[in-house]
Amino acid sequence: MTGRPAGGVDWLLSGGPRASIGILTADLARLGEEVALLERIGAELVHIDVMDGVYCPQLTVGAPIVKAIGPSILRDVHLMVDDPLAKIEPILAAGADIVTVHIERAGHPHRVFRALAELHGRSADAERPLIRGIGLSPSQPVETIEPFLDEIEYVLVLAIDPGWGGQSFIPGTLARIARAQELIARSGRPIAIGVDGGVTMANVAGLTGLGLDVIVTGSAVFDGKAAESNGRRMLELVRGGAGVA
Repeated sequence: MTGRPAGGVDWLLSGGPRASIGILTADLARLGEEVALLERIGAELVHIDVMDGVYCPQLTVGAPIVKAIGPSILRDVHLMVDDPLAKIEPILAAGADIVTVHIERAGHPHRVFRALAELHGRSADAERPLIRGIGLSPSQPVETIEPFLDEIEYVLVLAIDPGWGGQSFIPGTLARIARAQELIARSGRPIAIGVDGGVTMANVAGLTGLGLDVIVTGSAVFDGKAAESNGRRMLELVRGGAGVA
């Protein structure tokens, strides 16, 4: 990469789709090397799944890993946690560029999105753009996002149930993406949309023409010892949807 991407929703809405590469299936004992690999292949976003063992059955990583990844690549943090309001401050302090939360266990979701804006505005990195996202699980009606469209910049549609690896892409996700896009267009606000879960080399070509801004993929890249070639191939496939060489 020639430099850190600009970030912010305007950047995310231009030139997509963009790949956000999940780091959890990488070798976290070699985190610095894995991040350097992402930089080397030209990745712009690293996706970090934060699970608390409550909202999701797994207990994964938190703010220390977000911070350790460093600022050279945009940090796309997916908070799959109970009571996200209590967890956002350390994630922001660690340098997250995108923070996506699930509202099912948020209590008062508007407070979460407003707190994200307020905490970021008071931080030393206030000039750095922050994207607030809402995660839409397969069990949640798409219309769930509508009351929050004035508070967010990003909608992440999950194509699998959150918290379990190895699941297949749920076919009905395509209709849910289209419905979310309708609601976003009706809002008139600049809101990006992404998909997460079950994205493979075999099915990604069917996603690139859907008007998505972000396609999250993880194990398809960090699979065995071929992460660099896998990553380059995945980026080519994702960018091919926008005609980028």
